[in-house]
Amino acid sequence: MIRAYQPGDLDALYDICLDTGDGGRGARHLFEDPRLMGHAYVGPYVAFEPDLVFVAEDDEGVCGYALATADTEAFEDRCDRDWWPDLRVRYPLTPEPNRIVRQIHAPARVDSMLIKDYPAHLHANLLPRAKGQGFGGTLVRTVLERLEKGVHVHVRHHNTHAIGFWEHLGFRVIDSADKLVLGLRL
Repeated sequence: MIRAYQPGDLDALYDICLDTGDGGRGARHLFEDPRLMGHAYVGPYVAFEPDLVFVAEDDEGVCGYALATADTEAFEDRCDRDWWPDLRVRYPLTPEPNRIVRQIHAPARVDSMLIKDYPAHLHANLLPRAKGQGFGGTLVRTVLERLEKGVHVHVRHHNTHAIGFWEHLGFRVIDSADKLVLGLRL
């Protein structure tokens, strides 16, 4: 079943984020604090854009999600103002910070040329038990119905399963720097 996000889903979404992190390989072993990754990749979306967060649920509970922002540039501004400051205190910059802590202290900004045609961006993650059942495509299409103009996603080069998933939904590679950027005009 696909449904709208509810506040009681937050812990499950944080866990899914961690268990599907590191390009789909799972990132639980990479972080001392199991909530760190969720703070970066789930928390601000449910806080600022809850109407663009949807979950997949099976008999065992929440097993996936798709979340988005309609305006990446405004979202980044809001995170700078209202999300990252508290996390910077909680996760101070150390001499050798992990990549999430670095991101909290110096978040990347979207390329201004990219957002002309693809102002929205989204993330989707499914636990292994939910793959191959149509949840992913249904989740993403549910979010896409609520967006206008264009949307982009970032995918690591080694995550060939995710690249194939996005391409199957009509996304095309629009940049290939550190991560692949795939876009879809709506």
